[in-house]
Amino acid sequence: MSDPTIPALRARLAAGATPAVELRAAGERIRAWNDPALFIHLSDDGVQRGADSGPLAGVALAVKDNIDVAGMPTTAGCPEFAYTPTADATVVARLRAAGAVPVGKTNLDQFATGLVGVRSPHGVPRNPWDAALIPGGSSSGSACAVAAGLVPAALGTDTAGSGRVPAACTSIVGLKPTKGWLSTTGVVPAVRSLDCVSVFAHTVSDAWQVATLAAGFDASDPFSRRRPETALPQGALRIGIPTDDELVGVVDEVLLIAYRAALAGLTSLGHRLVPIDYSPFREAAELLYDGAWVAERTTAVGDFLAGAPAGADATVAGIIRGGHHHSALAAWRGTYRLAHLARAAEAQWLRTDVLCLPTIVTHPTVAAVRADPLGLNSRLGRFTNFANLLDTCALAIPAGLTPAGSPAGVTLFAPAWHDGLLARIGHELQLRLDAPLGATGLRPSQIAIVPPVIDDGAIAVALFGAHLSGQPLNPRLVALGGRLAGAIRTAPEYRCVLLPGTPARPGLVRVADHGASFAGELWRLPAAGVGRLLSEISAPLGLGTIRLDDGRCVAGFLCEALGAAGQRDITTSGSWRDFLAGR
Repeated sequence: MSDPTIPALRARLAAGATPAVELRAAGERIRAWNDPALFIHLSDDGVQRGADSGPLAGVALAVKDNIDVAGMPTTAGCPEFAYTPTADATVVARLRAAGAVPVGKTNLDQFATGLVGVRSPHGVPRNPWDAALIPGGSSSGSACAVAAGLVPAALGTDTAGSGRVPAACTSIVGLKPTKGWLSTTGVVPAVRSLDCVSVFAHTVSDAWQVATLAAGFDASDPFSRRRPETALPQGALRIGIPTDDELVGVVDEVLLIAYRAALAGLTSLGHRLVPIDYSPFREAAELLYDGAWVAERTTAVGDFLAGAPAGADATVAGIIRGGHHHSALAAWRGTYRLAHLARAAEAQWLRTDVLCLPTIVTHPTVAAVRADPLGLNSRLGRFTNFANLLDTCALAIPAGLTPAGSPAGVTLFAPAWHDGLLARIGHELQLRLDAPLGATGLRPSQIAIVPPVIDDGAIAVALFGAHLSGQPLNPRLVALGGRLAGAIRTAPEYRCVLLPGTPARPGLVRVADHGASFAGELWRLPAAGVGRLLSEISAPLGLGTIRLDDGRCVAGFLCEALGAAGQRDITTSGSWRDFLAGR
């Protein structure tokens, strides 16, 4: 199979292909796959509606059938629920504006209730690895469409793990963004206060590109949130992992082997493993189906299911009817319990930057799930259910194959609005593990993968004196949200002088002749933090542009030439620390 990624598609366009040709090829692949349970509805006019420009031009997009696409029926997996929207869901509209074309609506666990992918009157989408194995749910069809190489990307939803479990079951990437970053306007609600639109793709880079093009505040969605300025950790990270008593005897041994290999991959990248207390995350996960949040599902579609439509899945209907058993008292008790667990989880986040967990604990067969529909579904959510309750982002990544040849995966988690951090480390880990790209027969090492373009909302600032790590003003920098990005040196165009005052500080001046390179540190701060830092810096220092020895230009503190006149030149020290050491 040819390279299924978005950069490869763009290369084909640059070589003379057209978006219409690419979309037509996607349609041919879908028909050749010949799985009547995969798509609930296929577009007849996708090629005609395709855009000829934009970053996603020519991208055939599969859309889970609880997300509105104008002119295509939305059924949420229940034929009697069908309606035909006249407008796209916000995320679909944004991706269409970027050039993507929705080619069809994919099958799902009915009303997005389930992690197994078998709860649909339309049948079970065929797992491209083994038809006997579940495809995972609820976004089963979207994941299978990507894993089979039929489309480059697909939209799912994720309330309890529906955008991650299918990724693990099919060896693809599943990105569950921070709650509220992608609008849910035009999405049939499951648990409306927790629902997220998710993205499936073969690579972290592709998933990240699609997510960022679909993301953004939407005033029409009452649960949409404005993305705050967040300075992301740089360099080596602390990777939180559960202790063995949370894993051994819980996770199938073949999946546990793959998980440990992924941890080895993280350490080989320079990150440090930190055992944590997983209990607050596990107990929060248990609240999602054992607590009053089930009543939100009842609020969404309970009245419709009360009419006992013929196409209703019995297991799904039973779960949603269960919401009637929860009172307002139970809801508030659950809310208080979750607040307690969130505070306990905060203590673990102080010790770690990212969590790495197995995505699934077992990969059952379709027959096994039919025999035990609730028990196995519950097991599958052990390491996924907590994410939206505890307000984290998550990224599921393929971790290789078991000895039997079935996929295994891991999920990275971080606090809300650290999505870019997961994209960065996830991209590196995907390259290191080199696990199959779905069932395409390809691996990352066999194709050209571009790194994700990550804008963390922070501003890079070059520093050379009292704000450096270990220096007197560094704690203030950290308090303003600063994160160390690494050591730097200026281009050989500067002189440095010792400025009077307490604490002592250097003054960097750009000169036309006899310049030299001076060492410092690059820090990333939220824009508000940069503003406050600037207000605290006294003359003759001010913010300007500094050229680095690698050609980059970054913001940094420069000294006015008049203020530097007559001051002691310390350029030959090479750095502020070296000057202090020899002073």
